[in-house]
Amino acid sequence: MTRIFSLSNQKGGVGKTTTTVNVATALAALRKKVLIIDLDPQGNATVSLGVQRRQGGQNSYTVLTGRYKVSESVVQTNIPFLYVLPASQELLGVDLELAGVEKPQFFLKNALSDVSDFDYIFIDCPPAVGLLTLNALVASTSVIIPVQCEYLALEGVADLMKTIEKVKKNFNPSLKIDGIVMTMFDGRSRLSRSVDNDVRSFFKDLVYDTVIPRNVRIPEAPSHGKPVMLYDFRSTGAQSYIRLAGEILNREKGENHG
Repeated sequence: MTRIFSLSNQKGGVGKTTTTVNVATALAALRKKVLIIDLDPQGNATVSLGVQRRQGGQNSYTVLTGRYKVSESVVQTNIPFLYVLPASQELLGVDLELAGVEKPQFFLKNALSDVSDFDYIFIDCPPAVGLLTLNALVASTSVIIPVQCEYLALEGVADLMKTIEKVKKNFNPSLKIDGIVMTMFDGRSRLSRSVDNDVRSFFKDLVYDTVIPRNVRIPEAPSHGKPVMLYDFRSTGAQSYIRLAGEILNREKGENHG
């Protein structure tokens, strides 16, 4: 069965896209067939993989609005086993466009019934809880929440938790939180360590052991159209994402044996 992960946090700049792209790349390196769905109008996941954003034609917007199927819209990236459904700036109008339509929160779930040959699908959500994020959560089996090791980090998480509970109650009872990943961690910073400790003491085992450090190679990589693993495999950023992917796989194995 395809595992579908939404990467979501209402706060922007927390590492959603970077985590999406690099975890997906790590799993593709293990010969898992992986699809990234870029639901952010900015299209950063698309560009980070060296693929152009698409205006018109086949993209996540035209799939969501029923004009094209997922199977005819995905693009094979330069990375074996890794595919992307590119974003479009037209996604900005989705909330208005689908507002009067019946059951608009199920559009992505229905569209994904068209594909069954992927091992993993990762949905990169925009930094807001609108119709795009709602579609992602309704279509997903699990949520991964990136949290930046900075002041006010918990603010967005509390709101997202409420949204996830509402989605579970009303639309997707099997939805669960796979884990919270701490990003942009600076071991020399007292604030970073404090935020990390606070989140772990509150959310306990929900927080992944792996911490994503502040590492200059991580923000450099997208400008070269590459995940950090291909840009600088030996960097601390690349190695931390490889460890995180391993942790996600291990949690899945634990569930299957549980």
